[in-house]
Amino acid sequence: MNVKQTVVDLIRHGEPVGGHRIRGQSDDPLSELGWSQMRAAVADYAPWQHIITSPLQRCSAFARELAARHDLPLSVDARFKEIGFGVWEGCAHEDLKRREPARYGRFRNEPLTHMPPGAEPVEEFVARTAAAWRELLAAHAGQQVLVVCHAGVIRAVLTTVLGAPAAHLFRSEVRYAGLTRVRVAGDGEPQLVFHGGSLS
Repeated sequence: MNVKQTVVDLIRHGEPVGGHRIRGQSDDPLSELGWSQMRAAVADYAPWQHIITSPLQRCSAFARELAARHDLPLSVDARFKEIGFGVWEGCAHEDLKRREPARYGRFRNEPLTHMPPGAEPVEEFVARTAAAWRELLAAHAGQQVLVVCHAGVIRAVLTTVLGAPAAHLFRSEVRYAGLTRVRVAGDGEPQLVFHGGSLS
């Protein structure tokens, strides 16, 4: 008997204008390199029945282009927006390590209690992402879906899929235009197929 499978591909946006820094919910567009990274990552691969995107333009602009090119339905879900980093938004990691080494170290190791001022609490971020994830699986059962999102969102989905604590949110690397695939067979538990892999 064939078991209905749901496949979700999550792709992080490419490099935004301004290079590598903490953006959070700042709405910087993709750089030319970022566009090239996204187009190269996907190429002509388009097995999806639906595309879902964060509303931030470093995700949504590419998602709209891809959906139009392949005539695919597109949804925008604000719950797949990146975690907010408060006063650190726009800062380079190296600058923070130099200016605030102790605080930056605590943030990396204990994010539940040491996020920067004004930041979204990690547990709330993981909860909102998990809610969107559960609704995605219910609404698109038996389909293959692409989610264009952020490093933090992919990390949050991984904590949900793998049952990892929210405190471990920042313990995985997600590169620009990096790809993660999760598969659900029937009513079974979600399974990580690959992280940092290829669509081909």
